[in-house]
Amino acid sequence: MWGAEAAPGGPRARPRPLPLAWLLALHAGLLAGVNITSPTPLVRGTAGKAALLSVRYASASTDKPVVKWQLKRDKPVTVVQSIGTEIIGNLRPDYRDRIRVLENGSLLISPLQLSDEGAYEVEVSITDDTFTGEKTINLTVDIPISKPQVLVASSTVLELSEFFTLNCSHENGTKPTYTWLKDGRPLSNDSRLLLSPDQKILTITRVLMADDDVYSCLVENPISHGRSVPVKLTVYRRSSLYIILSTGGIFLLVTLVTVCACWKPSKKYGQG
Repeated sequence: MWGAEAAPGGPRARPRPLPLAWLLALHAGLLAGVNITSPTPLVRGTAGKAALLSVRYASASTDKPVVKWQLKRDKPVTVVQSIGTEIIGNLRPDYRDRIRVLENGSLLISPLQLSDEGAYEVEVSITDDTFTGEKTINLTVDIPISKPQVLVASSTVLELSEFFTLNCSHENGTKPTYTWLKDGRPLSNDSRLLLSPDQKILTITRVLMADDDVYSCLVENPISHGRSVPVKLTVYRRSSLYIILSTGGIFLLVTLVTVCACWKPSKKYGQG
């Protein structure tokens, strides 16, 4: 807070303090400014619904505020300007019938579009105030996750050492993150369990008996989550299959022999 004076062509003057009266006025609050507060710096919105970018301003002035909301882009986009709650000027076509400025300077957007996502800066200025108040609120806009399902390319009855792939699929939802669960517990990459970069696909490169369990996938985004119906994987040893088949075959053969031995053709009566 210093000033400086120099004579033309002369040496640089020593800095001098700003007038004491100015500093006293600032300290006493005579040089007033608008103070803006917000309950949250982040609002998570749902496409098609409403979002409230809530702020409050404080000022010693009783005049109506001039409120300006901008969407931060490479080139800032003016969303709305108002005096109090009365919008001034023309809204951009993509904001018409979707924007309201409330008494406290808050911005209501309804219905939300995916393109509304971004950082919003509000400026509030009042005639009697020396300083303009500013605040930034970040808005995310998402589509809820629909119920996912686990897709399998082959039978879920597997032979030991087989290769197997599970795919987590869902129709709707933005910014999805995927988690695979085995008996309700999260899975991660290891030497046999491989997850795709987006974790949507789980591959078991060499099936073991320990993989005999139930599997499901969990899909989440900032506003919702969904979990698939579990899929049961059954793992068997080849020798076990042979025992099952041979035992079943022997049982069937014994049954047929018993039935044949007990069956006798009926005699015909009434022959003369």
